[in-house]
Order: sequence, then C-alpha cells, then structure tokens
Amino acid sequence: MLSAFTTLRRNGKALHRNLRGVKMTIRALASTDHPLLAHIIPIRRCNLACTYCNEFDDFSMAVPTEEMFRRVDKLGALGTSVVTISGGEPLLHPELDDIIRRIRHNGMIAGLITNGYLLVAERIQRLNRAGLEWLQISIDNVNPDDVSKKSLKVLDRKLELLAQHADFHVNINSVVGSGIRHPQDALTIGRRAIELGFSSTIGIIHDGSGQLQPLAEEERRIYHEMKSLEKRSFTRVNAFQDNIAQGKPNDWRCRAGARYLYICEDGLVHYCSQQRGYPGVPLETYTRDDIRREFLTEKGCAPNCTVSCVHQVSVFDGWRGAQHASSAASVASSAGEFVQIK
Repeated sequence: MLSAFTTLRRNGKALHRNLRGVKMTIRALASTDHPLLAHIIPIRRCNLACTYCNEFDDFSMAVPTEEMFRRVDKLGALGTSVVTISGGEPLLHPELDDIIRRIRHNGMIAGLITNGYLLVAERIQRLNRAGLEWLQISIDNVNPDDVSKKSLKVLDRKLELLAQHADFHVNINSVVGSGIRHPQDALTIGRRAIELGFSSTIGIIHDGSGQLQPLAEEERRIYHEMKSLEKRSFTRVNAFQDNIAQGKPNDWRCRAGARYLYICEDGLVHYCSQQRGYPGVPLETYTRDDIRREFLTEKGCAPNCTVSCVHQVSVFDGWRGAQHASSAASVASSAGEFVQIK
C-alpha cells in the first residue's frame, strides 16, 4: 500500500507531465519545423537475444557520454519535444542517468525503453532522481522460450518494484504476431499491468523490414480484446494497428526524418529502426532544411509499416503537407529490405 504522500507526489508529477504534453501538442500543431519524437541509441549491446529482434548485438561498447551530450543538445537545438532512449539495452550504459538529466536540461520529455532485467529498487530510484518521465517494457510471453526471454514469469518481480518505487509513468507493451507461440499470453500480461496501476498496450510484431504480417484469427481475437484494456494507455491510434491486424495497408503520410528521428549509435539520422540507411545524415549536421525536405518526402514503405511510434507523431500532420516520392526512399521500400549503416 502506497502512502498518501507518495500518491500525492505521483499525482503531481503526472499532472505536470500532462500539462507539458498539452503544451507540446499545441506547439506541434502550430509549426512543422521541429521533431516531435526522437529515439536515440546510447548502446547497441543487449543482455538478451530475442530471435525476432534486429536492433541489438552482443559486443558494442557504450557511446561516450560526452558524445551523447552533444547529440542530446543538438536535438534540443532542433526543438525536439520528446527523446526516448532505446537500444540494445540502454541500462547497460554506465552513465545513463546523466544522459536523462541532459535531456531534461534541454527542456525535452525523457523516456526509456528497456527489457527490465536490470531494474532493482535502487536503480529505479536513481531513474526518479535523474528525472525520467516515462518507461516502457515489452513483455512477450508468460513463460520464457527460445524466441524471447522477456517473460512475465521473469519480470513480474521487476514490475512490482516499479509499482512500489517509480515516480514516472510505466507502460507495459505485449505483442502478438510472428514468432509468438501463445498469443493469449498478451491478455495475462495486460491484465497484470492494469492491476499494478500501469498502462497497457499491444503491438504487432513486424518482419525484418518493419512491414506488416497479417494476424491469424486467434491472434486477431486476442488483439481486439487487448484493445479494450487500453483505456489508460497513452498511445492509442487504433485505426493504424487495426488495419495491420487485418493485413490491410494504411494510407498515411509518414513524417520520419522530420517529426520522428531515429539516431543510431553512430550518430546518424534514419527514418526508423527498420529503415536504417535513409537519409543517413549525421545528426550534428542535420538542419531545418533536412527536416523540411523529409517532411515532404513520401516513404514507399509507409502503407505496410508497423512501426506505430512513427505513425503516432505523424498523425499531427496528416491533413497538411502533400508529399512527393524520393528516389532513395523508393529504392529502400520497393526492395522491402532492412538497411543498416555499419
């Protein structure tokens, strides 16, 4: 049972987050010349090896902290609203807390995507002190298997620690789709998240190039039942994933490279984690001209894309800025391949 003081403190922080979110929404509608969300990678190495994931290795060193500071400062100078730290496994970076502080110092919302394995009470409290504002853990199954070790059985104690100690928002994402043997596990995971006071979302696993794979009948049933649990979710753009669940393409204007930036460990800007290589421009030289160009560049991979975070920020501008095809983007998407800069 949480104390009255803890509950009051958390409610105050939640109100502050929501007010900042409203302010950033108004700013997003007023101007298209700044990124709304950037994913930044401080380390590619991960302590796990989920077979469906193409975003990790087992050997990379952490990006030097001073270099991460320069990248964060650049994102601040571009007017970025939210910076999410991802990986690999970002908790392997020895000075992650300092990077979070740097994000907050630049006036941006600080988020973290982690597999949760390295969370202990003291580590959660350090994240509180650093100013982290939201955290997401994806849990793939109830019991670990040879596809994924991110299981509720292993992580449930970590979730209890988060419920007890975290002052930041926590979202638990479960998945259905290719490689997940027991789709009904998503319901167990989602209900446990709600029970602990977290928000719950469900994602659809994409193939190696971020493209959709239609769900089977039982997977679709689980998916729609899970959507009913998302009333407390902070990421609800239902039509996008509803079409994916049915294997239908989406008609939308992807603003990757403009409203959404993916910055790899080498400091290059990419459309997303699944289309690395385009535009492939160093963040340090990225300008508002690059943002304006990519805002108007049509991405041929968009109709069959399952990368929902890009869609969530692109919905702000779906009504404006008609796009035109880019030869580079068209080549990448028509090949349907995952491109990675080494």
